[in-house]
Amino acid sequence: MNSSDLGIKAKLINEALLASDMAYSPYSGYCVGAALLTASGRIYTGCNIENSSYGATNCAERTAIFKAVSEGEKDFTAIAVIGYKRGEKPVEYAFPCGICRQVMAEFCKKDFKVYVAISGEDFKEFRLEELLPESFGSDCFM
Repeated sequence: MNSSDLGIKAKLINEALLASDMAYSPYSGYCVGAALLTASGRIYTGCNIENSSYGATNCAERTAIFKAVSEGEKDFTAIAVIGYKRGEKPVEYAFPCGICRQVMAEFCKKDFKVYVAISGEDFKEFRLEELLPESFGSDCFM
């Protein structure tokens, strides 16, 4: 891994951490941030936004993806995700939920990178196909 790859990953993780500060999580107290990298090099961030009707809650990953799609971007290369209890530091990896993984499958290629992080130095890297094997997405219908 070269230093520019590490730099991009650290930048994405830092942007995800900054986005987590905007989380609206009065019910769980769990703050999640995501930073989505497009093929054009633009970064879209998102945070989790809870609702008293839990089904209306939106995850940080989907917030970032929906922001990008709503602005015309649909070619994504990576996403960083970080989560922690409000008032604490991250201590464990926050993995995307099944719905977020399915949304990624809709818009991303199987080699799309997912970084789950505790910090810019402590993270795990996965390809989407590792997190959602035998998936289906828009490519199945085109």
